[in-house]
Amino acid sequence: MTKMTAKDYMDRENKFGAHNYHPLPVVLEKGEGVYVWDTDGKKYFDFLASYSAVNQGHCHPKIVKAMTEQSKKLALTSRAFYNDVLGEWEEYVTKYFGYDKVLPMNSGAEADETALKLCRKWGYKVKKIPQNEAKIIVCNGNFHGRTITIISLSSDPDAFKDYGPFTPGFEKIEYNNLEALKKAVQDPNVAGMLVEPIQAEAGVYVPEDGYLKTAADLCKKHNVLFMADEVQTGLARTGKMLACDYEDVRPDVLILGKAISGGMLPVSAVLADDEIMLTILPGEHGSTYGGNPVAAKVSIAALEVIKEEKLCENSMKMGEIFRYEMSSIKSEMIELVRGKGLLNAIVIKPKNGKSAWDVCLALKENGLLAKPTHNHIIRFTPPLIINEKQMREAIEIIKDTFEDFQ
Repeated sequence: MTKMTAKDYMDRENKFGAHNYHPLPVVLEKGEGVYVWDTDGKKYFDFLASYSAVNQGHCHPKIVKAMTEQSKKLALTSRAFYNDVLGEWEEYVTKYFGYDKVLPMNSGAEADETALKLCRKWGYKVKKIPQNEAKIIVCNGNFHGRTITIISLSSDPDAFKDYGPFTPGFEKIEYNNLEALKKAVQDPNVAGMLVEPIQAEAGVYVPEDGYLKTAADLCKKHNVLFMADEVQTGLARTGKMLACDYEDVRPDVLILGKAISGGMLPVSAVLADDEIMLTILPGEHGSTYGGNPVAAKVSIAALEVIKEEKLCENSMKMGEIFRYEMSSIKSEMIELVRGKGLLNAIVIKPKNGKSAWDVCLALKENGLLAKPTHNHIIRFTPPLIINEKQMREAIEIIKDTFEDFQ
C-alpha cells in the first residue's frame, strides 16, 4: 500500500468533508505534552492547545488511564438509569467550584444553551417575568458557540450571515461598557447577563479592571443572573482557576467545557445553586451522552491534574514571561501584546502584503503551531504544563519568525 502524503490527507478531507474550517496546512498524527508531530515526523510546539481544551497537555497519562479503564467497564447508560460514576463526578465538581448542583452536557455550545434555558426558566418561575417576555443581555464581540440561538447573540457576520431568522429575546450591548449595562438592567424583564470574562475568540480582549465585579454587582442589585462563559477562560488558562477569580466574582451560573476533559472527549458542565438549577424538572432538558461514565471519570482526572500539577501557578508564571518577551520584539508587524496567564494574543499590522495568516504559516515552518483569529490577531495558548525551558525555546522561534519578516 502506497504511503499517503500530507497532501493526500488534506485532499481527502477537502473532498469528503464540509468546508466549514480553514486549517493550517499541517496533518497531525501524534501528540504528547506540549508537542505534536505531523505525518512526516516533524515535531511542533502546539500553541493553540485545541482552543484551550488541552490545558493538561496532549494525552496526559493520568487522563488516558481514567478513560481506558472506564471505557472497558461501562461507557454509556443514558440518563434513563443511574450509574455508579455520575454521582461521584457531580459531588467532585460541585465541591471543586462551590455550587449546589451541576448539569452535565457535552460541548461548550450545549452548556451555553443550557445556561440560557436555565436563565429563562428562573426568570419565569422565580423572578415572575411575564411569559415569553424574558430578555438576556449579551455583549458584542462574544463567541459562545454555533447553534442558531447562540449565533443570534453574535455581532460577527461570519457567524450569523444567511442563518436567519434568529432567536429573539436578547439585548446586545458593548463589552466592557458599564454605562450600557446600567441602562440595560433597568428593564424588569431582563433575566440574566451572559458574558465571557475575557473575549478569547474576539482576539483575547481583556476588559478593564473592575468590569466583572461591577457587572456582577449590578446584576445582583437588579435581580438579574450573572452567567459567566468560562469555556475557554476557565480551568487555569488565565493564571487563576477561573478568570472571574481575578475580581472575586462568583457567577450565578458558571459554564465550563473544553479542558474539563483534558481534550480527551467532549465534556461540558453548567453549575448553579438550587434556586436556579431546580427550576428545570425531569423531562424538560437533557442529553443522551451528557454525564456518561467515561466522561465523568475523565473529567475527575482532568480536574485533579490541574490542582496536582499546580497549573494555575505555572500559567501565571509562564504567561508573564511570554508577554514580557513578546513586548520586547522590535517588529513593525506587532501592534499590541495582550492577555492573562497563558491566554495571550498579538495584534498584527500587515506588512508588504503579509498578514497574520502568513506569520502563522512561517511559524509552522519553524516548528510552532498557532492560528489567526479575525484575520489580524494571533492567539497563543499552549498547554499549561509547558515549562520555562520549553517556553523560552518557543519564544525564540516566534522572535526569529518575526525577524524574518523585517
